[in-house]
Amino acid sequence: MNEVELLKIYGVEPDQKHCERIRQLLRQEIEEPEGEDNEVLKLLCIMLFAVGNVEDTELIWRAKRKNQDTGSYIDVQLLCGAGLEETLVYLEHKQGDHAHEEWLYLKQCEPYDFVDFSKDQWLAGYKAYYNV
Repeated sequence: MNEVELLKIYGVEPDQKHCERIRQLLRQEIEEPEGEDNEVLKLLCIMLFAVGNVEDTELIWRAKRKNQDTGSYIDVQLLCGAGLEETLVYLEHKQGDHAHEEWLYLKQCEPYDFVDFSKDQWLAGYKAYYNV
């Protein structure tokens, strides 16, 4: 599936009922060793960001860490669809190295990438980018 199809089916701000399917598609993109369509990967992350479930931060983190290109391509703000503070608290209480690594990363990025952070402004930017 490409971005046009994904946008037609789900939109930039999908209904909560589509989250599991979007997660499944994102997992497939992450696990595809030859998958080089970072646009699809990023759009799926944007969709989960828009819904704002704090648990999705871990899946978006996996997408961001897939390779060097996705590390740059997937905006750090996409990790915080539930909000920066809620995401940090969630990760702080989560067990495991990945959660701790993500928490440290967000703390390092906080003073630079989250000044005046507004989910609505980020979504508006993505909507403009996709002309929706």
